[in-house]
Amino acid sequence: QVQLVESGGGLVQTGGSLRLSCAASGLTLLTYTMGWFRQAPGKEREFVAAISWIGDNTYYADSVKGRVTISRDNAKNTLYLQMNTLKPEDTAVYICAAQRYQPKEVLSITSYTYWGQGIHVVVSS
Repeated sequence: QVQLVESGGGLVQTGGSLRLSCAASGLTLLTYTMGWFRQAPGKEREFVAAISWIGDNTYYADSVKGRVTISRDNAKNTLYLQMNTLKPEDTAVYICAAQRYQPKEVLSITSYTYWGQGIHVVVSS
């Protein structure tokens, strides 16, 4: 069975940093495009970042560009999201997602087959 398990969330002050991890099992990360999404209370799930399965091409939402870096360690079967200069608006449940090979649209929620349970990030003001 495929499992994606996030870790590294928590409470951080405005301007602080966190690194989220997504440990994958039941799949070989090497052959998957991976993404991070988030969902704030009362809001729709939204795209944050993605990284392609070939070439490690990265994609970012405008709201986080310049503050967030997505990366992967295929040997560890783990996806990362480094978040810096955090803002209260970043408060949300962060979810990692996986899609085999290249999805039609890397920014679309509907392009991903596998999803983690999510992890809370709270940025205090």
